[in-house]
Amino acid sequence: MTGSAEMLAAFRELTTTKRLERGELLDLLRDGIQAALVRAYGPTVKFELNVDELQGTIQVLRLRQVVAEVEDPAWQVEVEEARYADPAFEPGDVLEEEVPFETFGRLAVQAAKQRIIQRVREGERARIREEFGDKLGRLLSGEIQQIERGKLVIMLNQFREAEAIIPYREQNHRERFHQGDTIRAVLKKLEETPKGPRLILSRGDPLFVKALFELEVPEIQQSIVEIRAIAREVGSRTKVAVISRDDAIDPVGACVGLKGSRVQAVVNELGGERIDIVPWSPDPERFARLALAPARVAKVFADAMSKTIQAVVDEDQLSLAIGRNGQNVRLASELIGWKIDLYSSREWLERGGEGPLFAPLPPEEEMATQVPLAELEGLSPDIVSTLAQAGYGMLNDVLDLEQEDIAAIPGMTPESADQLLAFLTELTEESGEESAAEAPVDAAAEETQEPPAESAEAQKAAAADVPDEAQATAVESDPAPAAE
Repeated sequence: MTGSAEMLAAFRELTTTKRLERGELLDLLRDGIQAALVRAYGPTVKFELNVDELQGTIQVLRLRQVVAEVEDPAWQVEVEEARYADPAFEPGDVLEEEVPFETFGRLAVQAAKQRIIQRVREGERARIREEFGDKLGRLLSGEIQQIERGKLVIMLNQFREAEAIIPYREQNHRERFHQGDTIRAVLKKLEETPKGPRLILSRGDPLFVKALFELEVPEIQQSIVEIRAIAREVGSRTKVAVISRDDAIDPVGACVGLKGSRVQAVVNELGGERIDIVPWSPDPERFARLALAPARVAKVFADAMSKTIQAVVDEDQLSLAIGRNGQNVRLASELIGWKIDLYSSREWLERGGEGPLFAPLPPEEEMATQVPLAELEGLSPDIVSTLAQAGYGMLNDVLDLEQEDIAAIPGMTPESADQLLAFLTELTEESGEESAAEAPVDAAAEETQEPPAESAEAQKAAAADVPDEAQATAVESDPAPAAE
């Protein structure tokens, strides 16, 4: 049987590993010994606990009241029995009996152990809530303990007892990690489970980019520079809008750093994800012009009622403003929170040329993409159900999805992904052919054998067909983060 010295040593180790204070240790000891005594003598047992840390001993004294007739054996003792210890005992006195640890039975020791473990877990859960309850967006680091079903289980460096995971949906799917790798992620949510609080971390949320900039840029830590908005497509591109509270400090330059050192550190952590840093502006027209960088915008018109921006760019800037698969204009729209309609300078001149082109779309065009997926022929009910569970209910919701986005939808099998991609490709090709058939032919173009001028909408639809080398040249011509 374990002696008091060995037990005290075990509790000291528990105090160190679980980061308990001395008062908490004594409470654990008292609860554990009480559970053992209750198991051995009864629920009303009373005792005193004396701990001598210098000599490393624990003394347990069971207390019993001296009475003429015993009604509660756990707490009372008859006068005759008490006088065996001291003849001077009278009814009403209290008999103190030392209880050696060797007298505890196996069941009593097990009860004490379970009570202590329960108290330790309750303390851990309370500390986790206290430590992380108000620190959402905080950057945490740890080691990958396990990879199961795409989920990463992390053991944190600073709080190893906390359960932390990175769900599949919160990962950058272009990154590959292995068990034992060191990883950094941002705290997105504190989730309550039957086993206690669990930390949900993320490397795919815009909060992760913000936390990395806070780590690399001292001006953000000092609240001189503030990140006002972030728009991100995980693994591909991010746009960040920043503002400075000090006119003498350039917010974009502070985030870029000397020779791009600060932003490059963030890019490296994101696995090469491109980052555009632009100044934030309260003027939606100016903000839209900045957000569309690296493309140069000729004219911008804003409609505050519909929160729509019409931007006019030169012909050589249109593909750059749209970006691959519409990525640049999509991120710019998300960054400013307004819808952005792009027009080439030729199309703008053909439509009037001096003022904004705000005109309501014909009802049939406006509603063309607002069709429920369940009403479309060619999609199986299983695919429609899977898309609905992921939040995609209308045709417009899935038109811009790429192959990687479709494969990442929960419950989407490779066969279903291929069927959906083929359906969307066929649908867009048919729409393109119909548009081309209905478009009027320019007589001058027929005489000179030159193709008619394409509309901005047609160039948007064909942006995906621009060769990778041409787009890369256009984007990489200005490797530094964009600023006005």
